[in-house]
Amino acid sequence: MGFQNQQVLPAFREMKQLERFLKSDYEYGLLLESHLGQLRGIMNAINKAEKKLILHVDLINGLKADEYAVEYICQELKPAGIISTKSNVILKAKQKGVYAIQRVFLLDSTSLEKTYRLVPKINPDFIEILPGIIPSLIKEIHEKTGTPILAGGFIKSEQDVVQALTAGATAVTTSRHNLWKSY
Repeated sequence: MGFQNQQVLPAFREMKQLERFLKSDYEYGLLLESHLGQLRGIMNAINKAEKKLILHVDLINGLKADEYAVEYICQELKPAGIISTKSNVILKAKQKGVYAIQRVFLLDSTSLEKTYRLVPKINPDFIEILPGIIPSLIKEIHEKTGTPILAGGFIKSEQDVVQALTAGATAVTTSRHNLWKSY
């Protein structure tokens, strides 16, 4: 499972970043932040450019990030995937047949153990690990869960991208356009 061998997922918050993604060779992108009123226009631009979009539903202003929001988004906008920190949202995304990406913040050993308990219950398609610059944790979480890993957060250099991919990440999510290169 993957994103057509795409190892960098461009992530964007602003319209200029969206425009850069639309002009890129990448097929998949990740919308990190938006306003509910902008979504239809964004999805129209994505579809016109024959791209696929993953929506971070926790960061859509004007929309409560819950299973009802995911149902609405999947029916009306038809994204390629949903990313969230909320397990009920991920479960609904799985039901709707889109990529279901569980975002986890690795703050300490307690958050790591919580991730190990959570993943078997919801069985996400991917786990996005933040920060994504800890290769040993990328490898460990992938080995313990068997779930493909996305590495995000604090990815600042090409070396960070290569280390995350070498450690076993399926892809890296980054808003740094200088890293939107093919790997």
